[in-house]
Amino acid sequence: MASAPPSRKPWTLLWFRRKVYLMLGGEGNRSGLVRAIDFALMTLICVNCVFSMLESVERLAVVHGKKFHDFDIVSVAIFSVEFLLRLWTAVEIPKYRHPLWGRLRWLATPLAIVDLLAVLPFYLGFIFQFDLRELRVLRLLRIFKLSRYSNAMGIMTAVLRQEARAMGTVMFVFLILLLFISSLMYLFEHPVQPEVFSDVPTALWWGVETMTTLGYGDMIPATWLGKLLGGITALLGVGMIALPAGIMASGFTEHMRLRREEFAEDVEKFSQSGGELTTRQRRRLEAARLTLGLSQEEAAHILHHARTGKGIRCPHCGKPIA
Repeated sequence: MASAPPSRKPWTLLWFRRKVYLMLGGEGNRSGLVRAIDFALMTLICVNCVFSMLESVERLAVVHGKKFHDFDIVSVAIFSVEFLLRLWTAVEIPKYRHPLWGRLRWLATPLAIVDLLAVLPFYLGFIFQFDLRELRVLRLLRIFKLSRYSNAMGIMTAVLRQEARAMGTVMFVFLILLLFISSLMYLFEHPVQPEVFSDVPTALWWGVETMTTLGYGDMIPATWLGKLLGGITALLGVGMIALPAGIMASGFTEHMRLRREEFAEDVEKFSQSGGELTTRQRRRLEAARLTLGLSQEEAAHILHHARTGKGIRCPHCGKPIA
């Protein structure tokens, strides 16, 4: 476990950097100021996405184009300042402690890349000397910045990483079946419908339509073998599409169980130390509570049971967690 940062004298650059780091939500800080900043940034992101969609309407772009542009400049300035502050304070995170390599490693993290993409289209207009109006649609990438402030998005991303191997296996099997079935459909239907099933790559589109049960109706088998294969493909597709959903559901349940156990271990460890919790301990518990989506009453209930020696129980089902 990383040691606590050394105490810093007030009104120094290091002291100010740490204050900024905490103000941006570092170490699970959820003070009123942090919540207000997060709410303001989330609102700005949502308004940006709405304005980006409205700007694609030609009539609105002609009438309110100047207002859209001015708002975009203000938004980019705010997002740029936020990005630079996060880059500056990244060394406060123990694993990014090195002033140069630590910041470079932080820049490679998914959230940092999202923050960069949120402002990159605007600055590209100053670098390249051709019309980049089409890139304004990329400003919708700013909606992914909400993942920084959404616990649900964080949990979903963690589940995707956790189940990446299982999802990769399912996708591999799906591709193998798709290639095999599309090749068979080409053999069955090409002699009868050469203009529809002209080649295997074209038949692949039919396979995707059928296995995902979309069925646009632009490619329909005419032979009895093709119809039989189409029915089998549709049935296989239902099962293949259901597999990722089951994997994600089980992964989500397992991930939430692990997080509850981690929260219970933190509570048990802190409660065994005796006395009042330190500010750092409270921040860690508050960050864990927000991650799990527990209310303050539920977290207090778990902490009370840990302190009184009654054991730590899940606030939802009442069964022992650890």
